[in-house]
Amino acid sequence: MKLNKNNAGLDAEKLAATFLVNHGLKLMVQNYHCRYGEIDLIMKDAKTLVFVEVRLRTNNKFGSAGASITPQKQQKLILTAQHYLQEYSRQHGESLCRFDAILMTKADAQHIEWLPNAFDA
Repeated sequence: MKLNKNNAGLDAEKLAATFLVNHGLKLMVQNYHCRYGEIDLIMKDAKTLVFVEVRLRTNNKFGSAGASITPQKQQKLILTAQHYLQEYSRQHGESLCRFDAILMTKADAQHIEWLPNAFDA
């Protein structure tokens, strides 16, 4: 069966979640949706809540995986994270937050680039 773009994206998110768990983070939520957008992974790193954007780019024809996290995309992620915090802040207490990116050129563990604090809110 040929993988379509959505299957490849889901596979990349699963790989990213496993990678981060193997690096000591705890998976809280996968694919959080609200009216502002979606956050691929919400993780916990000690007392820090980590909002993770996963990008798989097998072709750089339209830019790299990192370049695809534009200022507009960052703004959507920030608004979505704020919505999540308003809805679920009691569950996490007074947590610090950060935005990480997981960049991949192939959907396998050898092609993962992790950017902690990829951008600021």
